[in-house]
Amino acid sequence: MNLSDITSHLDAYLRIAAVPDSDRALNGLQVENSGAVERIVAAVDASQAAIDFAAARGRGTLLVVHHGLFWDGNLPLTGRRYRRLSAAIRGDVAVYSAHIPLDLHPEVGNNALLAAELGVPVEQWWGDHHGVPIGVLGTVDLPREELADRLRRVLVGRVQLIPGGPERCRRVGIITGGAGSAIAEARAAGCDTFVTGEGTHHTWFDAMEGGINVLYGGHYATETLGVKALAEQVAKQFGLAWTFFDLPTGR
Repeated sequence: MNLSDITSHLDAYLRIAAVPDSDRALNGLQVENSGAVERIVAAVDASQAAIDFAAARGRGTLLVVHHGLFWDGNLPLTGRRYRRLSAAIRGDVAVYSAHIPLDLHPEVGNNALLAAELGVPVEQWWGDHHGVPIGVLGTVDLPREELADRLRRVLVGRVQLIPGGPERCRRVGIITGGAGSAIAEARAAGCDTFVTGEGTHHTWFDAMEGGINVLYGGHYATETLGVKALAEQVAKQFGLAWTFFDLPTGR
């Protein structure tokens, strides 16, 4: 399968050109290969381990990631940057990254998928990111401990509950990843409970003093759903096999 056909599909499906993001995200194709794709590997991060795994699968592998190669800025091709890129090029691995375009996608997006897994209906979008709402919000009627248990089962990992709000959750907002700074915005949007990946130390006080429950499921864990769903969608579209490379960071 031609790499150009797949990337054109991804660019359109994810609305890469239309969705605003950090200048360092560089959404879209980040590394070309020789032009042919034989299989897909999905990973949350474009780490050295993910690139090496993709290369070991054989030439012509497309690595689809949520966090791309260039978050550390416009730096010389030395050290870790050189090792990652040289491994991709030697292994004929193409790298495609989708950050915010994947977070907010209504079908394969991290937020919509996590909401579905938790049984939270998507009734509205909220959470401003450069003028675009990226989070989802819905109405439930659940004890907060039950919602926390659901999140543990979905993510198969540790969940931290900050019990700043009511014991029964009614309005749940979700933004995956590192959105702890959005606690006040979640409260302003009408949420009594906010689900995200991680936040800094002071967000405990933001939740407790702001009267809102906050559930931290881990930055990595909350963002595994989207790349898996995206890889599956592309694999079906183009008749390719895909696999997920799992490298939990503990964050």
